Amino acid sequence: MAGLIERFSHRLPVSPETPVISLEEGSTPLIPAPALSQTIGEDRQVYLKFEGLNPTGSFKDRGMTVAVSKAMEEGSRGLICASTGNTSASAAAYAARAGVPCWVVLPAGKVATGKLAQAIIHGARVIPIDGNFDIALQRVIEISNSEGITLVNSVNPYRIEGQKTVSFEIIDELGHAPDSHFLPVGNAGNITAAWRGYSEELESNRIPIPPRMMGCQAAGSAPIVSGSVVENPETIATAIRIGNPASWQGALQAVEQSNGTILAVEDEEILAAYHHLASREGVFCEPASAASVAGLLKRFHAGLEICPAGGTIVCTLTGNGLKDPDLAVAGTILPDPVDADLDSLRKAMDLS
Repeated sequence: MAGLIERFSHRLPVSPETPVISLEEGSTPLIPAPALSQTIGEDRQVYLKFEGLNPTGSFKDRGMTVAVSKAMEEGSRGLICASTGNTSASAAAYAARAGVPCWVVLPAGKVATGKLAQAIIHGARVIPIDGNFDIALQRVIEISNSEGITLVNSVNPYRIEGQKTVSFEIIDELGHAPDSHFLPVGNAGNITAAWRGYSEELESNRIPIPPRMMGCQAAGSAPIVSGSVVENPETIATAIRIGNPASWQGALQAVEQSNGTILAVEDEEILAAYHHLASREGVFCEPASAASVAGLLKRFHAGLEICPAGGTIVCTLTGNGLKDPDLAVAGTILPDPVDADLDSLRKAMDLS
């Protein structure tokens, strides 16, 4: 299967001279969510764009293939990023693919195990700091500017260019734009990029009307909702635990131009959506991903508009559940082992 640059080269800032660094990212499934569709009713159809099936398990790979390919074209000697986890995993993998070093600066103790493991196994130099993501991002920007190392956070414009392709895929799959698109919002690059993709489709007359962009922040980390920087953001959804989003203005532009909104969801609402997706839809995503579904359900239960009757809703699930497995097994106690004979097994299964 072709990667994003090969599939969408005519719509990306690349040329025949660009060395393509790809893990055949993109082409993630748009999964119908029948239980969610039944919940919100009125013949509305909900789909899950499951970005957790990208090569490193998150949507970050879309932007990373373009950012790293352009870095190699420009002769960069390495990559650097600040990260709450998914960016570090993606940057490390694509650096390994390109054969260049990668430095990752992380807020100490605030990164899920699965993501940290990826950065380490891909050979990145992982540097924890006593500080949150926003401080880490400030430091890597300074180092990038002074050392000639390519910054691959979403402030890198090539990241946004790669990530916009999610909108192209959704339209290709549905045959039209959805009425509403719910997305988790952390650093806000994802909603910024998706809106750019829809806007380009609108300008090229591939769609007559773009979707309403509905960004979902964790309540303990909701600077765009509150209108002010959150100095010490807190949420179980570690991937969106960001108090000063780099793409803040891009997110505001997306919701203003699409007549959408940014809303805050409580951790309890995120957890409920997380468990619903796994137990009712068969989709295991990381907690931050479930913020999009939590936002959809919150607006529905509050009687607020989500989309017209008979309309289509897409919820982006940004990362795979195996990225953050600790939450899934927290508090789980396995039963004592039983004898291996058939009668004992039947009894344990409550079949006898």
